[in-house]
Amino acid sequence: MADEPKAPPDNEFTQWHVVVKGDTLGKISAKYYGDPSLYRKIFEANRDLIKNPDLIQVGWKIRIP
Repeated sequence: MADEPKAPPDNEFTQWHVVVKGDTLGKISAKYYGDPSLYRKIFEANRDLIKNPDLIQVGWKIRIP
């Protein structure tokens, strides 16, 4: 679709995570960074998709910077 937001270009350091039931940005942050308080890094890298860091949906493929 022409109106969909464009994702930032990937780089060699980008990882991806597909959101599953029970995931939160804090849990994902703890998994990849070892610290749930770093969830804002994930939120900021996915602003084109995530409008509210408390509302993520199962099946979304998000960037892990």
